[in-house]
Amino acid sequence: MIIGAGAAGSTAAFHLAKTGHKVTLLEKNSAPQVKPCGGGMAAAVQEWFPFDLKPAVEDVISKVEFSWCLKDPVIAALPGSAPFWIVKREKLDSLIMDHAINLGTDFINGFEAININRHNSVWEIKASDGRELIAKAVIIADGSQSIWPSKIGLGPKNQHHAQTISVRLKGKGNLKAGTARFEFGLVHHGFAWAFPLANEVNIGVGTFIGNHSIDSKEILNKLLPNLGFNPTDGERREAKLRVWNGHHKLHGEGILVIGDAASICDPFLAEGLRPALMSGYEAAKSLDHWIRGETMSLDIYTQSMKDKWGDSMAWGRRIAQVFYRFPKVGYQLGIKRPTAPQRIAQILSGKMGYGDIAQRVIKRLLLKSQ
Repeated sequence: MIIGAGAAGSTAAFHLAKTGHKVTLLEKNSAPQVKPCGGGMAAAVQEWFPFDLKPAVEDVISKVEFSWCLKDPVIAALPGSAPFWIVKREKLDSLIMDHAINLGTDFINGFEAININRHNSVWEIKASDGRELIAKAVIIADGSQSIWPSKIGLGPKNQHHAQTISVRLKGKGNLKAGTARFEFGLVHHGFAWAFPLANEVNIGVGTFIGNHSIDSKEILNKLLPNLGFNPTDGERREAKLRVWNGHHKLHGEGILVIGDAASICDPFLAEGLRPALMSGYEAAKSLDHWIRGETMSLDIYTQSMKDKWGDSMAWGRRIAQVFYRFPKVGYQLGIKRPTAPQRIAQILSGKMGYGDIAQRVIKRLLLKSQ
């Protein structure tokens, strides 16, 4: 039983169904939702899927532009062998879910789980409308607002949240196709981003340390005209995004937590889609072995996420804590340094982890800020 039919939950459902397990995917929303997500992900995620993800891809990023207070631009080309894709989340989630359903996954929407309880070696799940289901194993995949990880003792006890505002606008403004934009300086302890879709633009604003609120109106009044839009344009959505906050247990007895519910979003650049898909894939692989009796514990899932994602995020968190406390210094040394944009591009494209650059970057930032 998988609670949450987003990118992570649908990925887990597909891979479990593919290996022959009986899977039920539960979604509380009765109709598809427009999701407040930039939609950026490394094309390298394709390795986790035997079907083509390109039907969900709106644009392929070949260039990243950085700016400080809308000035002092820096431009970096992404490695040609590992592009960065921009997707509409609702299209990507639907694509993966459809493949899971085609393999036999049962999909139940309008199911809002209000109680999850383990009894006699099975999990019992009760919905707000009184429906009850049982399963041998459960995957929690219902996003950053999930109440379940803390209730069952998984993930960080002290969650760290990024405060975000997302705006989707019709048209491209002056944002070029194939180009993503990152703006530092306008946002206290954070940054703004703009990603092109086929005929729209996803714009986001996030602050990442200190639990600061965002004066989104003031920021968007400056940012949107710079991107070629009216400052009042677009549909705005506020969200709290759980970001990585240390290594924590992500598994229990027959239960796993994945995606944003697992607090695995990048604490520096807010990348959440790639780790969500990774966690869905890794969870399904671990659960397959456990259900078949080939392993007695699901700890291999927690360990694999630590090795393949968490170790890099530990360094990313250190970089974020220094960079966002001294952002102007960070921009001068972390962005304008000749090799820095290429390094960030390689991180975004999945070619490099934060551990490859962290010690040098932190040392430079700390020395310069003193």
